[in-house]
Amino acid sequence: MKISLFYEFPLPRPWSEDDEHQLFQHGLDEVELADKAGFSTVWLTEHHFLEEYCHSTAPEMFLAAASQRTENIRLGFGVMHLPPPINHPARIAERVATLDHLSNGRVEFGTGEGSSVAELGGFNIDPADKRTQWEESLEVAIRCMVEEPFSGFKGEHVEMPARNVIPKPLQKPHPPVWVACTRPSSVQMAAQKAIGALSFAYTGPEALKERVAGYYKEFEEQGAPVTPAINPNILAIGGDLSMMVARTDEEALKRLGIGGGFFSFGIMHYYLTGMHTPGRTKVWERYEQAVADDPTLAYGPGRGAIGSPETVREFLRGYEASGVDEIILLLNPRSHEGTMESIEIMGKEILPEFIERDEKAVKDKAERLEPVVEKVESRRQGSDAPLFDETYAFGGLPTGRGGKFTAGEIPEAMAEINEGRVKAAQAEKAAREAAG
Repeated sequence: MKISLFYEFPLPRPWSEDDEHQLFQHGLDEVELADKAGFSTVWLTEHHFLEEYCHSTAPEMFLAAASQRTENIRLGFGVMHLPPPINHPARIAERVATLDHLSNGRVEFGTGEGSSVAELGGFNIDPADKRTQWEESLEVAIRCMVEEPFSGFKGEHVEMPARNVIPKPLQKPHPPVWVACTRPSSVQMAAQKAIGALSFAYTGPEALKERVAGYYKEFEEQGAPVTPAINPNILAIGGDLSMMVARTDEEALKRLGIGGGFFSFGIMHYYLTGMHTPGRTKVWERYEQAVADDPTLAYGPGRGAIGSPETVREFLRGYEASGVDEIILLLNPRSHEGTMESIEIMGKEILPEFIERDEKAVKDKAERLEPVVEKVESRRQGSDAPLFDETYAFGGLPTGRGGKFTAGEIPEAMAEINEGRVKAAQAEKAAREAAG
């Protein structure tokens, strides 16, 4: 089992002037240390308008910065929102490919639909459309990464003419593709499409064992690839997967404070039960009151990788026994110093044994899945992408309604450039004549 880190970048109020700046700087320090410690991947979510709960609105920017301070740790979108009103598929392809080059081929392409009222409503997305928007956008984004040129697409939500989208990813044919799975049916869907499942698992390793088995059963029996490269893997993330490691359980709890339950509370607030006034509602204050009413909302040992190295080691072994391929551990709000020490202890005392066992498990899995992959690949459908029209070309000035020019700034700019050239030539001629 691979062990990775998950960032939401929560920032509870009250905020000081430098808080957001420090949030990202601390994150970069932590990822740099996590790379040295041996963590597999740093996964960074994308959310919009979810103040206090998640300030990770441009994950590609942070991951690009992290790529320059690390060497081995993989850089995962966990996840990028694919609905076109949030991210156009061509822009997705461009940003993912650019990061892949900056990181020397370390990108994991996690995808999702979006679920919250804040985000779907903020971008005027009808929830009834988000699955088809994800499906169309995933197809177009991947095709933009691999086709030279992309030959065009006309769907219900995405329409795009032929263009050569550049750059192409360093990983060929494209980085591994994942999808966020908040329920068992989504895990089943990921297996059917032969892509990785970023599975939210809130009920512990025993229930996860059934989910893992179900994913691989569905992959073998019904998997039919929708991307050029398949990615048969299942990863676990959940509210009980916070991380805080110290020399003793007591010290870890002290450093964690009540922050371990904020992830789950934020989900409840923004996705289910909360009413939110932008810029006014104090989410952390509500969480503090909820913990005062029910202290079990704040996680402790047994509900996360929280405690001494011995405690955390046993906790992780339980998930390893479930058969899950990777687990990602949540980092808690305002816990930079504790997080840095946790990462260091994990690297020295906990990760090595898991890394060693995972290397063997990956080899064994590849051998075990070899005939299964052949079966899955045999179900691959031929592409229905249109053939590129070799006579197609574009050029000239953009025009608007009625054929009228709508980009007059370009001719004006060219006229200025030509005028400048003429004046420069005249000045050069005059200088020569004066010298002669």
